[in-house]
Amino acid sequence: MAVFTTVSETELTTWLGDYSLGNLLELQGIPSGIENTNYFVTTSNGRFVLTLFEILGADELPFYLNLMAHLARHGIPCPSPVANRNNQFLGTLNGKPACIVSRLNGKSTTATSVAQCASMGAMLAQMHIAGQSFSQIMPNPRGASWRTATAPQVRPFLDAAQTALLDNEIGLYATTDFGRLPQGVIHADLFRDNVLLEGGRVGGLIDFYFACSDALLYDVAITVNDWCMNIDEGRLDTARAQSFLRAYHAVRPLQSGEQKAWLPMLRLAALRFWLSRLFDMYLPRDGELVNTHDPRHFERVLINHIATSQAVWL
Repeated sequence: MAVFTTVSETELTTWLGDYSLGNLLELQGIPSGIENTNYFVTTSNGRFVLTLFEILGADELPFYLNLMAHLARHGIPCPSPVANRNNQFLGTLNGKPACIVSRLNGKSTTATSVAQCASMGAMLAQMHIAGQSFSQIMPNPRGASWRTATAPQVRPFLDAAQTALLDNEIGLYATTDFGRLPQGVIHADLFRDNVLLEGGRVGGLIDFYFACSDALLYDVAITVNDWCMNIDEGRLDTARAQSFLRAYHAVRPLQSGEQKAWLPMLRLAALRFWLSRLFDMYLPRDGELVNTHDPRHFERVLINHIATSQAVWL
């Protein structure tokens, strides 16, 4: 976890005075995540998650909080923001924008099964359908402009082969338009550690702070690249990938145009996380207990996608 802002029990008790959540019983740091400061909070009224936002500003946050509230109202198991006594989801704690949301049941997994991939595929499709009635729009902050701006910052840390790979992919996707594919709200970061499982069932989707408006297929590609990947090899597992896609398709039928865009979208999703992990590794922010992810994993995934003539489909 990157604990950029430390919160004491005394400070939190004072802050919770604006909420009807009872008395503070326990405050515990969450050992994952690199974008925000997160704590488990237990009060006499229940279990919650406290988030202090280290990058996003108060003017950007209503999109994410309103989205979670919308999805929760539509039956998607995601954190539900708690409003304070002024009927606001967002407050300020230790100088940072902060919110507190419901804590969901279940736990993440490091090894996904075919059945779990099917459950995740169906849930992602349900989330995409529920998001169609959400009226707010957030352009993807990790889109082409971000890729173009970030690549020069990490290029000095790469060897010649890596530089050629990065420049080729940045150039290719700077001119690729997926705007004709079905669009909507996407999570954009549904890795296994952002999904809570209860047996074979998806019990919760968490960490919506990369959510944005983009091609729905991009969200599918991001999720498949993690859930259906043979981690050691950086290659998709056919059985898990087909299980995921078929379950998704049964809820939100995938279009022929999405099939044609599938392999390029898998590459774009791999590029996005290779680039962000390079940045986090070589240009980290100051903080305590920073847990960065190895960028070489998504470099391998990207190379394998490039070498593939036809990606796993339905």
